[in-house]
Amino acid sequence: MLLATFKLCAGSSYRHMRNMKGLRQQAVLAIGQELNWRALGGPTSNTWISQVRRRSSLLGSRLEETLYSDQELAYIQQGEEALQKALGILSNQEGWKEENRQANGDKVLSKVVPQVGKVFRLEVVLDQPMERLYEELVERMEAMGEWNPSVKEIKVLQKIGKDTVITHELAAEAAGNLVGPRDFVSVRCARRRGSTCVLAGTATHFGEMPEQKGVIRAEQGPTCMVFHPLAGSPSKTKLTWLLSIDLKGWLPKTIINQVLSQTQVDFANNLRKHLESSSASKARC
Repeated sequence: MLLATFKLCAGSSYRHMRNMKGLRQQAVLAIGQELNWRALGGPTSNTWISQVRRRSSLLGSRLEETLYSDQELAYIQQGEEALQKALGILSNQEGWKEENRQANGDKVLSKVVPQVGKVFRLEVVLDQPMERLYEELVERMEAMGEWNPSVKEIKVLQKIGKDTVITHELAAEAAGNLVGPRDFVSVRCARRRGSTCVLAGTATHFGEMPEQKGVIRAEQGPTCMVFHPLAGSPSKTKLTWLLSIDLKGWLPKTIINQVLSQTQVDFANNLRKHLESSSASKARC
């Protein structure tokens, strides 16, 4: 199957075949089906991960309506691969070690994943409905710098269809300025399947956003945030954030691990405060 997929993709690279409507769509659809088949053959998943994997049909339904460029198709494929890889990491419950646990129940776990490195997993419960989180973390992504001090700016560089975007993120200094300014260029894709939402991403190359003077271009991915209503309490949301980052530069591993773990704890605290403040403001209006 995979060999046939590669042959189909290769055909779309020849000039006389590029104009054959639907060829590239079929190629990417075949890749999507192959990725989903492989993902389903992995370790036993949690219910919400299995649900997203079984019903991840982006590469079929979206491409039937729109003909994308070769580069846009490549970005879509990168986003889909990041999603499947991130969910695969989360679905494997073995090997996780607790890094941090807060009094309110927020916790950060970590493990070393072959060919990826050390990854961190934040698990929190927020007293807000899932729709509110989807609005804040997906629809209003560019406003994150307004309430998260770890982020100076997030800008959407390109939007591809309804679910895929290329973003540039400028991060603030961390660990008492021991970790200088970093920026990231990433492809992100959002999926909503029933009551579950996944926002996944990974580092990518975007020619119109070259490296900036005085800022180290770091790389993230695969990463993802998964949020769904808490079982038995639909007005609350369980948020799981898988974080995988290569900060680049010369930094001791102890500092990197401390920074990434604390970044997730701070994110949860700042997000909770922001959501509570926004809800209170709306109530007063």
